[in-house]
Amino acid sequence: MRAWALSEWALVPVRLFLGVTFTFAGLQKLSNPAFFQATSPTSIQSQMAGAARLSPIHSFLHAMLPHAVLIGWIIAYGELAIGLGTLLGLKTRIAAIAGAFLSLNLFLAVSFHSSPYFTGADIVFLFAWMPLIIAGGGSRFSADALIARAAAKQSGFGMSPLVALPFETVQNFCGHYHEGSCTARSGDPCEASQCPVLLSRAPQVTPVDITTFKRRSVVIGGTTAAVVAGAAVVTGFLTTAAGHLEASAASGEKSTTSSTLPGGGSNAGTGGAAGTLLGPASSVPIGSAATFTIPSSGDPGIIFQLSKGTFVAYDAVCPHAGCTVGYAPSAKIMVCPCHGSEFVVATGQVISGPAPHGLTPLTVSESSNGNLYLQ
Repeated sequence: MRAWALSEWALVPVRLFLGVTFTFAGLQKLSNPAFFQATSPTSIQSQMAGAARLSPIHSFLHAMLPHAVLIGWIIAYGELAIGLGTLLGLKTRIAAIAGAFLSLNLFLAVSFHSSPYFTGADIVFLFAWMPLIIAGGGSRFSADALIARAAAKQSGFGMSPLVALPFETVQNFCGHYHEGSCTARSGDPCEASQCPVLLSRAPQVTPVDITTFKRRSVVIGGTTAAVVAGAAVVTGFLTTAAGHLEASAASGEKSTTSSTLPGGGSNAGTGGAAGTLLGPASSVPIGSAATFTIPSSGDPGIIFQLSKGTFVAYDAVCPHAGCTVGYAPSAKIMVCPCHGSEFVVATGQVISGPAPHGLTPLTVSESSNGNLYLQ
């Protein structure tokens, strides 16, 4: 009995963690306008483009790039719905299946090449959903359990919980039990399936219309799910609106989107510089960033002007899982949008992981005519 009760409570911490995490992840995306801006280095489109370089499903990611913003909205609201369903214990098994599917796709797209493999959170989330898929959400703090009780009550029968009793306990109070034999069964071995005590004391079950119970469960469950879904949509809309207002009202905050250098192909250069023309130095104001494409590899690059005439540039591919890092002006650091690795602007060195090392530096020079060249 104790083990049965504890097994119900054992699912609560898993539900709480997964529910809070996915709800927070969805709201975080909805509150970040840059996540849905295709030109932002921290957008869903930039993340998909960066992940496609190493992902085993790179062909699929490339094909989906034109629809990246729509996919971003689906992921954000999907995470919110999965999180709320798991927290409330509402359609828990469906929410867990959706959460596992999303985690599997994120694992294949983003963290497949994480080394060691357990440094990528997506594979951990994938297996964390398994108990809820197998066992459901349980009856503790569960909307599904409340819906079942309400449907049972309206259908005219109770939902009293079953009490598990070890057969040894039955033998202790059974008047027919004697040294392994059942005297009521002419000395045959004592068996639970043939026990006259259990059979004679079995409760009488009143026949009920199970169709009515199922129908009422669907109606109550569907209504509850619709109310929660409506609340999730309103919450998501308000969160998105608040995120846009905060971004537009931030005093003195520069845009997180970087300018893009036009490039010009291989060029001998003029004014004492040679290499690949990136564009005018004026496109990279002091303290800001600009992005470009590295011709030799096709990787994204990022360049900064630290002080007048002093430029630093890096291959913007994060060494952890291949996402494209972006510049966070408020913190004055480079940040990987996928797993949060942070890098020093002046040197490219990693501040915090999971990136195993810093960004690859590039050599950039300014010619006397004011253009930037990649060496």
